[in-house]
Amino acid sequence: MSAQPTERFHVPNSHEAAVPPELRGLARDAVRLAEVTRDGVRHLKAGALPDLLHPGDLLVVNTSATLPAAVDFRRRGHEAVLHVSTELDDGTWVVEVRRPDQSGPDLVCAGETLKLPGGIRLQLVAPHPDGQSRLWRAAPTPTVGRVDYLWEQGRPIRYPYVEGAWPLSMLQNSYAEQPGSAEMPSAGRPLTAEVLVRLMAHGVAVAPIVLHTGVSSQETHEPPQPERFVVPEATARLVNSTRSVGRRVVAVGTTVVRALETAGSSGRVVPTDGWTDLVLGPQRPARVVDGLLSGLHEPEASHLDLLEAVAGRPLVDAGYAAITAPGAPRYLWHEFGDVMLLLP
Repeated sequence: MSAQPTERFHVPNSHEAAVPPELRGLARDAVRLAEVTRDGVRHLKAGALPDLLHPGDLLVVNTSATLPAAVDFRRRGHEAVLHVSTELDDGTWVVEVRRPDQSGPDLVCAGETLKLPGGIRLQLVAPHPDGQSRLWRAAPTPTVGRVDYLWEQGRPIRYPYVEGAWPLSMLQNSYAEQPGSAEMPSAGRPLTAEVLVRLMAHGVAVAPIVLHTGVSSQETHEPPQPERFVVPEATARLVNSTRSVGRRVVAVGTTVVRALETAGSSGRVVPTDGWTDLVLGPQRPARVVDGLLSGLHEPEASHLDLLEAVAGRPLVDAGYAAITAPGAPRYLWHEFGDVMLLLP
């Protein structure tokens, strides 16, 4: 999948959300929300979401919880950072070795052994997937589960645009339950318990899936890697019944789209537990999801292809043009930033 051209829109550096909105004097549900429909773009607050959906619509959320997936260690006599993306079925981990200044991935080679805190030796086996060199498959000795190890030795992943180190609670959605994500599925951060209750009181059903996100790359914007997911039987049934009566299935985040579209490749969702390597885009549009609440993505990010798979390029372009136009309200990017609701 090719990256999107940078000419589509420009994000000024000052529009990066460097701290949680709570430290800017805002409640979680008071961040900006751009509602994008064929009728135009409205600048609202995230707390308005219940008023933007209809009774009978279905909102699907990802209940994966964020792990403290960064591990500080020493490599070649210097401080280094390991990002632990996921654990494969054979017990090996998928990891990224970062430069000490967090400016990007560091160079590694097959066979290198990393000495981690807690007496763990992690041997780099091969790039993951084959032919890609940023993420590596690695074997821990002694054998230890990724989740258990990270709870003991890890800290939350953070990137250079974030000011300060924030506790894991700042990186969890209000409905997070199953630990497994390397980074926060950020589109759902504004959905407070109050917003969820108002949605249900308005007649909007809320259903869960689980997709454990791996590490993202702020430097190369490559397509997402294979990720573990579960679409429960009850959620599959709700999606199919919602579609059968002509109501909308609205995903909270690209992770939900990926899970539902994998489980519903035929247009009808079936309960599924496994791995997805699905990449959505112009050649593979959405067949199940009708709308999407998304965080804001850079112009070169591969995630824009997924947004277009749901809403179409004209609507996505209209949304980003509206929030980056001169005189528009100031929208903020990244996990502590604002959101966009695409309703084609």
